[in-house]
Amino acid sequence: MIVSAGQNTICVEAAKARCRKFRRRILEVTKLVQALHIGGAYSCVEIVDTIYFALMRRESDGRSPDTFLLSKGHGCMIQYAVLEELGILPRSELDQFCKGGGILGVHPDYQNPGIEASTGALGHGLAMAVGMAYAEKAKGRDGIVYCVLSDGEAQEGSVWEATLMASSLGLGNLVVFMDNNDFQSLERTSKSHPSFYPVVEKFRAFGWESHEVPGHDSRAIYEAVVSRGGNRPLMVVCRTVKGKGVSYMENVAMWHYRSPSSAEYELAMTELADPS
Repeated sequence: MIVSAGQNTICVEAAKARCRKFRRRILEVTKLVQALHIGGAYSCVEIVDTIYFALMRRESDGRSPDTFLLSKGHGCMIQYAVLEELGILPRSELDQFCKGGGILGVHPDYQNPGIEASTGALGHGLAMAVGMAYAEKAKGRDGIVYCVLSDGEAQEGSVWEATLMASSLGLGNLVVFMDNNDFQSLERTSKSHPSFYPVVEKFRAFGWESHEVPGHDSRAIYEAVVSRGGNRPLMVVCRTVKGKGVSYMENVAMWHYRSPSSAEYELAMTELADPS
């Protein structure tokens, strides 16, 4: 199925195949290190895939006038897997994840290929994205800044300061996705911070265009962006599942930071195999 709208198109079947591939690649890396943030990476696979392969524009030389910033830096394995797929990161670097001599750590580092900002100190990414979007606007450029935020980091006051500033500056070139998997590390966000909800209405009250979508539905994510008004910042709240794609990981807190055993690894690979 091809969905056409706005600047680009999205092939839903191809997106599903890529996302399975990305989850397998992330799983492969768990065999090389003691542990990584697999649960939070899996919850935002479809979001990051849609940004890179359907929303961000690409010039003939591969560069993009648009910018991507992963505020939830602990989910970096999905960004690394995508950058590898695009040929921006060599496969050897993912195989050196968190090893001596490698360049990739547990959070994205600025100046590594394809990484626009160092993130991982949660609550700062949105403010950086606001600054980047304002710079694009001030320089008269049409670049769009895409940012992925976690629901847990929205406990930080800096997130709401940036939210207020973005609408006050009229940043229609800022598109933010919230990976709303209802976990902040090992505890349910809805349990620890029930007043955080309803999320969509809060961003609307701050002057944003705001919508909620199923966060593992690539078409829904895509259409929420290409149908936007464009004169205000956009928040797409994505309902996601921590550990999505592997049955025993889904909504299980311990998979925030853990590597599977050999038996668990084989089961996960079986569940993530292509249908063919």
